[in-house]
Amino acid sequence: MVKIIVDQAKCNGCETCVNTCPISEYEMKNGKSTPTKPDECLVCRACEAQCPQGAIQVIE
Repeated sequence: MVKIIVDQAKCNGCETCVNTCPISEYEMKNGKSTPTKPDECLVCRACEAQCPQGAIQVIE
């Protein structure tokens, strides 16, 4: 199972992950990114690579 961690202290709400994820994994809640369906994650790591703040970790 995949675990997705978004460091809320680092997330600045830029929505890069929302726009990058091919399965629409992320939603914005209170101005921060929140993973919504880690069971469906493709482990492409696009969100992790594209996050300008380095706030996302995808752990297999």
